[in-house]
Amino acid sequence: MTQVHMIRHGKPASTWGDEDQDPGLDETGHAQARAVAEKLLALPPEQRPGRVISSPLRRCRETAAPYAAALGVPVEIDPMVGEIPTPKAESAETRPGWLKAAFNGLWTEIQGDLDYDQWRRGVAAAVAGYGGAAVFSHYVALNAAVSTALDEDRVMVFRPDHTSVTLFDVTDDGLKVIEKGGEASTQVL
Repeated sequence: MTQVHMIRHGKPASTWGDEDQDPGLDETGHAQARAVAEKLLALPPEQRPGRVISSPLRRCRETAAPYAAALGVPVEIDPMVGEIPTPKAESAETRPGWLKAAFNGLWTEIQGDLDYDQWRRGVAAAVAGYGGAAVFSHYVALNAAVSTALDEDRVMVFRPDHTSVTLFDVTDDGLKVIEKGGEASTQVL
């Protein structure tokens, strides 16, 4: 069976609502990126991801960089594993409230410009297409992949910590959760 490792980005230099809409990692985040690279490199060769996929956002690219450099492979960018699209009516200041409301409900109840249940299934399909890879992504995208794999309609099914690694098997039916990454308290809620 083919596996895919999905990793949440390291600790960013700023959070929602700050001026920087695409922050990189802070000092802790860079240390977390190096540590998760070492963790992945310590896997037996047959289990070690050979490709590196990342959200286009800087915090994910910077988290992926040490592992990609160690493997000598490029970081491949895929917007499908990026951050959840914010409705046009929301601003940087109102996004946290919109996300908080979304997290407390179901995928089919999220208010916005698109079908968020379809978006989450698209995330899961994209991840399933990267068997044998390490996919560096975001809190909500991880919940999208896990909730789809578990056939769970709740938006938030777990709280992935920075650089936690969630392991999936890729099956004919899509993703199967083998192990959720470490959880922690987070500012998302």
